[in-house]
Amino acid sequence: MVYCRPMPKYVLAFLIGTATGLRSMTAPAALSFAARHRRLRLKHGPLALFTSRAAPYVLAALAAGELVNDKLAWTPSRRSPPSFALRVAVGSVCGAAIGAPKSIAGGMAAGALGAVAGTLGGYALRTGLARAAGRDLPIALSEDALAVGGSLAIVSQLA
Repeated sequence: MVYCRPMPKYVLAFLIGTATGLRSMTAPAALSFAARHRRLRLKHGPLALFTSRAAPYVLAALAAGELVNDKLAWTPSRRSPPSFALRVAVGSVCGAAIGAPKSIAGGMAAGALGAVAGTLGGYALRTGLARAAGRDLPIALSEDALAVGGSLAIVSQLA
């Protein structure tokens, strides 16, 4: 049997923030399912909303809609001020959920920093790869897979 030490919560909060920079609703959906299945303890306060019966399904529907919307020609850039601000806010909330109950502020900061990194880095990587490939759709689908798979891998590290 192989033993792996769990990742520090700040690292997980930063990584979940990075996932929100790629796709803003995927990480909250994954966290909500984790909270609902008691892999994430959020008993009191506003973060307890993640544990409601409807939250995982509502957030999963929003995440699925975002995956489709991202491929549409008229979708604004993730770097536009409203979109960028939303990603940072969602990243900070997701980071706070991972940091709860002991280090909510640290989790928020790590999640917000991760969201900035994921937004800017994801944009640069996607545009560069799409330009090199001559097509955006395969790169966008790969980014979707990274956001979904990464979010699931992160929540699997929660105890």
